[in-house]
Amino acid sequence: MIDYLTRHPEKIINPLLQHIQLVAVTLVLSILLVAALTLLSLNRPRLSNALHQVLSVVYSIPSLALFAVLIPVTGLGTVTAVIVLTAYNQYLLLRSFTTGLREVESSVVEAARGIGMTEGQILTRVQIPLAKRALFAGVRLAVVSTICIGTIAASINAGGLGALLFDGLRTMNIAKILWGSLLSAGLAISVNALLKLAEERMGRT
Repeated sequence: MIDYLTRHPEKIINPLLQHIQLVAVTLVLSILLVAALTLLSLNRPRLSNALHQVLSVVYSIPSLALFAVLIPVTGLGTVTAVIVLTAYNQYLLLRSFTTGLREVESSVVEAARGIGMTEGQILTRVQIPLAKRALFAGVRLAVVSTICIGTIAASINAGGLGALLFDGLRTMNIAKILWGSLLSAGLAISVNALLKLAEERMGRT
């Protein structure tokens, strides 16, 4: 393994950077989309329930099947991978965001409303700060999920660590298999640990 790293560092570093980029782009788009969905459904219970049901169905679809459905429309590559990964994240994020915001004590919200705050001010100055740990927990789950499912995205030419792993399986190259597996697992575990630590510190502030 070490010999392969010293002889071909770019074949390990480049897939790792591609994977991180795929995760970062997906996360930004996921948060932007779920923010809109959260605002749209926060005070509309029926719409919220409908969105949760639809997104839970999407989340239950195997990733390869969802990739296959989109390939005729968006083709092979990163675009399809980002769309699928963003769709998967919506269920995790919307559930965490709506639950966290709704669990803010109603008395606090009513007090803010009583002093003349608008609904937008209540959301940004009261609900989000008080629910920040729940919101961050949803982001952490989405990031880890994206790292893991993103490995499978290599099967549609999206690159990343999955490309290293699958190429190793295709050629029976043990070094590639081990590096692909260890980096995928290591990235998910290390990012989860760092975000968990940040989440705990956030809860103490």
